Amino acid sequence: MSIPLLILIDSVQDYLPLIESQGFRPILATTDQTRAQAIQDHGAGIRAVLTRGATGLRADEMAALPQLSIVCSLGVGYENIDLAAAHARGIEVTNGPGANAVSVADHAMALLLGAARRLPQADAWVRQGHWSGFMGPQVSGKRLGILGLGTIGLEIARRGANGFGMSVGYYNRRARPESGHTYFDNPRALAAESDFLVVATPGGAGTHHLVDAGVLEALGRDGYLINIARGSVVDTDALIAALAEKRIAGAGLDVVDGEPTIPDALKQLDNVVLTPHSAGRSPEAVAATVALFLENATAHFAGKPVLTPVRDANLVAA
Repeated sequence: MSIPLLILIDSVQDYLPLIESQGFRPILATTDQTRAQAIQDHGAGIRAVLTRGATGLRADEMAALPQLSIVCSLGVGYENIDLAAAHARGIEVTNGPGANAVSVADHAMALLLGAARRLPQADAWVRQGHWSGFMGPQVSGKRLGILGLGTIGLEIARRGANGFGMSVGYYNRRARPESGHTYFDNPRALAAESDFLVVATPGGAGTHHLVDAGVLEALGRDGYLINIARGSVVDTDALIAALAEKRIAGAGLDVVDGEPTIPDALKQLDNVVLTPHSAGRSPEAVAATVALFLENATAHFAGKPVLTPVRDANLVAA
């Protein structure tokens, strides 16, 4: 008999036949309304949930799923999965560290280049019938700061150092001397020595508003902020003010606190590049994350250890 699997994310729709072939019965519910309805209609039998960090799974939803034994986050994040409730019930939680790191790092560099060289604005300008140049700073040889030197942060550092000859500094919960990059013990000090500051930390309480007005002030009028992590890591009001008052040069954001609702004040600025939380959504990344999910889920239901368990409820920079 197939295992009822509640799927709360839309990026895996092309993989439903594969998921079914591995012994699961997908129940797709990707909006708040269908999610609540699916739990009401199928909750008694659901044994597994596939979600992601931003989408999460609440304690009250777990309580409505008496047969639930595993929750899988498709990506590395798990900040909105109630780990305390899951662990209290003995529910296994897994995530997908590293599976989409290459795609996310590529996207980070695309945002960095797009913001610095004003590529979206230049494209729109040409389409309006104009043909005059846009000025933007050179990226090669500049200073790259990375908040969170985990798997994704290391991939970004490699691109910056090896591809663009950038000097790389980082802030992390612990120093990583083996990386060969320069460690800073606080985000403000890192920002002060960065031309481009890239946010690559997990979300959650431990990193909430890690980038605040002080960090943005330290980044300075010629600095750029890139966020491919979680919107909650950046104080959005402080960022909007810094961009509007030209206290930083620009930003490239794949995530915004409160997404998919984006503040009008942010959308109206001409020195920010926005993408819809799509950094990890390359075909290669989705295939890799789905494969890891299936390995974890099939191992769990076969009574074997999962590959990537989430054990620590404290979300801090990896």
